[in-house]
Amino acid sequence: MLSDIRWKGNMLLELESSQLVLIDYQTRLMGAMHEPEAVTRNAVRLAQMAAALQVPAFYTEQNPSKLGATEPALLAALQSARAKSLAKMQFSAVEEGLGEMLRPPAKPVQGNARSLPKHLQKPAAGSERDTIVLAGCEAHVCLLQTALDLLEDEFDVWVVTDACSSRTERNRDAAFDRLAGAGVELVTTEMVAFEWLRSAEHPAFKTVQGFIK
Repeated sequence: MLSDIRWKGNMLLELESSQLVLIDYQTRLMGAMHEPEAVTRNAVRLAQMAAALQVPAFYTEQNPSKLGATEPALLAALQSARAKSLAKMQFSAVEEGLGEMLRPPAKPVQGNARSLPKHLQKPAAGSERDTIVLAGCEAHVCLLQTALDLLEDEFDVWVVTDACSSRTERNRDAAFDRLAGAGVELVTTEMVAFEWLRSAEHPAFKTVQGFIK
């Protein structure tokens, strides 16, 4: 129901609260995707931006022994971003532990801090990064199921449409329709870039601009 969709209002992406997750850009899968070159190119740009802006990055590989490793150009960009990987068999990466990677358990409070009220205790590193910038393949299978499970776990999910694909446009577009109805924000690679930057005076502006030109 519409009343179940969390209202986020006129929000922009916040750099400090973002994490990037790229789903299953694998060598034996991408050849069957619609517009694979453009989709992979935008995924590379997202990984490059994450590296330049120090956004935590993650990537998954579905059944890698059958579908192969991540596309080489993207893998290089992810390694520059120090991205963490997750091999999976479930279609939803959340079922394989992605949520715990994105929101690691708080470390035990030590010393005198134990006596502090909860709201004064220092949160674990990364615990406030609840905005997930998500892209991947196939949009109507692994991406969709991962996105809906992340929503269920109370993350804010932003799907980068021009970095997503399926074998057919119909399946891809059906995924976008369903995601939008569930409360996912649909954006593009350039939207992510300029909302993370916010200003032409950002120290990384020229670097990021170079990725998307």
